[in-house]
Amino acid sequence: MDSLQETTGDLDRLQQRLSELLELLNRLEEENNSLRARQESLVAERATLVQRNEEARSRVEGMIERLKALEEAGT
Repeated sequence: MDSLQETTGDLDRLQQRLSELLELLNRLEEENNSLRARQESLVAERATLVQRNEEARSRVEGMIERLKALEEAGT
């Protein structure tokens, strides 16, 4: 009977460990999904900021060209 009790104990420990691993897997999947969503959000935010930066650069370059043209017209 000792062998049966040992086997039962081993199976109980194995079942407990499998339950713990499944919980960990679920937590990691949730965390992974959350990180992927955050990454997508940051990539989209970065694209918006790059676009706004390019628009600002273009406006500043336009102003510089107009100022140069005014300066040349005045001389």
